[in-house]
This record gives sequence, C-alpha cells and structure tokens, in this order.
Amino acid sequence: MKVPNYLDIFFCFILLLCFCHVGAAAGSKLLPDNEEVSAIIVFGDSIVDPGNNNHLKTLIKCNFPPYGRDFNGGMPTGRFTNGKIPTDFVAEEFGVKELVPAYLDPHLTTQDLLTGVSFASGASGYDPLTSKITSVLSLSDQLELFKDYIKKIKAAVGEEKATAILSKSVIIVCTGSDDIANTYFITPFRRLHYDVASYTDLMLQSASSFFHQLYALGARRIGVLSLPAIGCVPSQRTLFGGVARGCSEAANSAALLFNSKLSSLITSLGNEYSDAKFVYLDVYTPFLALIQNPSEYGFEEATKGCCGTGAIEVSVLCNPLSSKLSCPNPDKYIFWDSYHPTGNAYQVLTSRIIKDSLPKFF
Repeated sequence: MKVPNYLDIFFCFILLLCFCHVGAAAGSKLLPDNEEVSAIIVFGDSIVDPGNNNHLKTLIKCNFPPYGRDFNGGMPTGRFTNGKIPTDFVAEEFGVKELVPAYLDPHLTTQDLLTGVSFASGASGYDPLTSKITSVLSLSDQLELFKDYIKKIKAAVGEEKATAILSKSVIIVCTGSDDIANTYFITPFRRLHYDVASYTDLMLQSASSFFHQLYALGARRIGVLSLPAIGCVPSQRTLFGGVARGCSEAANSAALLFNSKLSSLITSLGNEYSDAKFVYLDVYTPFLALIQNPSEYGFEEATKGCCGTGAIEVSVLCNPLSSKLSCPNPDKYIFWDSYHPTGNAYQVLTSRIIKDSLPKFF
C-alpha cells in the first residue's frame, strides 16, 4: 500500500487556504487599507426596491414575468428590471454580499439583517404626496422600518456591536425621480401651487429632514444619488417628446435644478457633521452619456425599453402578455421597461459611479 505523502497534503492545505482567502477578499479589493463595510442599507424608490412593494396593497408591483427574466434563471423578485438593481452591484463593489434583500421579505435571516437590507419602495419620493398617490412606503415609513431594524440587530448582537455595524455601514439613498416625472409633471396636485423652483425647494426640505434623522439614528456613511436625466427615459419621451420622441427638456431642467440644490445640501451636511461622510453621487452625467453615446458602452437601443413596445410599458403594463413583443437581448438595451434601465445598464453605471466615489466614504 502506498504511504501518503503528508508533505504534499500539507502544501495542498496551505494552497487551499490561500485560495479561499483570495476569494473571500476579492469583493472588497476596492476598499482602502484597514477599512471595512459591515452592511449596505438602502432607502428610496423603484430603482433600488428589491421587492418591498410585493408586500403592499399597491398597483406598483413587478413580481411577475417578464420582470426578472435574467435573474437567477428567470425569477421575478420585485426588482423593477430584468436582472440585478444598482444596490446589488453596490454591495458587491463594497465586498459585502451579492444581493441586498427587501426588509419586508418574511424569509430574512439574522445574517441578512446584519449585512444590510433595503427599505426602498417603488414610486416613493422626497415629496410625501408621491407615496400617498400610489399607496407605497414614504421616506417616513421607511425610517420607521429602519428603527425596527435597529431594534432587531441590537437584539441579535447587543447594543455596542449594533452601533458599530451602523457606523460602518454604507447607507444608499436613491429617490426623487417620481416626484419630478409623475407628481409634478403628470398629476395636477403640485403644479397648481408650485413652480419648478419652489417644488424642488419642497423636495429639498424633505430630503434635509430625512438626512438629519438618518444621522440621529446612527448612520455615518451616507451616499445620496442625484436625479438622472429623467426627461430621457422612454415614457417621458413618449408623453412629452413629440413625434420625434425627444427628451423632455422640462423634466431634465427640473432634475438639474434639484441636483444643484441637493449637492449643496450634501456639502453642508458634511461640514455640519464632522464624524460622518455625506457623499453626493452624480448619476445625471454618466446616465446622459450612456443615452447619448450607447455604442461606446456596448448598447444599441437608448430610446425605448425592451419590454413590449418599449414606449410606455412599466409595472403592471409590462406583463406576461408583453413578453411576445419584448426584445430578444436586453443587454443591448439601456432600458428594460419605459422607466427603468436593464441590469446590464445598471452594472455599467453603478461600477463607474462607485469607483469614482468610493474613497469619499472613508
């Protein structure tokens, strides 16, 4: 009988440990030395909702095909796209985990909680009226859920460790597009009383209150996404872009105005709270570049969505009946439906935004 070569076995064991270590660290290679991110915690709207709306009495849902057709073998989860959403990629970029689950998911584990969840709700906004119109979670509702979340992690690991987890978490806030695109430009409720300048002031007041409350609850690394070029999403082109379906300049101008105010607010908050990092994440510029020069990023279609005709379908209008008309290859499309980008476009945008901004969180 052949005697085992224990030296070979030993070296194989050491190599295995090395490979395991490299694999475990690969996701966090972008972080500065001696820095860590314990969790990704998310607030906002449909861009970052991984399925909270599944559990609400609202029409704003997408937990049915063809949504999710490229996610884990074709599983609709409540993400408003065909694949992953931006915060899934953010969690990967920061080396935390592959997916950020919905807080209202009844199957959450303790580990899910400790590494971060999303409180985001599709069709929410900074304006409290936006969520009321569609019966979804407002930012105030999301904050209440966050308080409940804090109680749960304190019960799981104790107050001291829970506080440390919160301080080392990256908080992502992504909302406001529905305020401009829908509440202001489509419904009459706000335009009767506000012009664009005063309405963006109203949005900013709500945003400021929300950020102060996040800080008071223990958040110390807060990344806030700007509004994108809302006027260039397919639904806005269809509704306001004329026969040529051009971008809505009114919506884009409103987004730029709000972004300038938001950027100033984020700078002010960073000065006010010296022990925190408030990071303004510019989405508008790279998003518009993607739309204006799609071929440079490997895309072929930038003016309509993959789902159905691509002109107006979103949420319940993008349904199993739409599948027959849907594009064969979403990776060539910037938009999945008439409002939300494809998973591929999200990955391109998120990678660029986070890599440019990551050092600012530390």
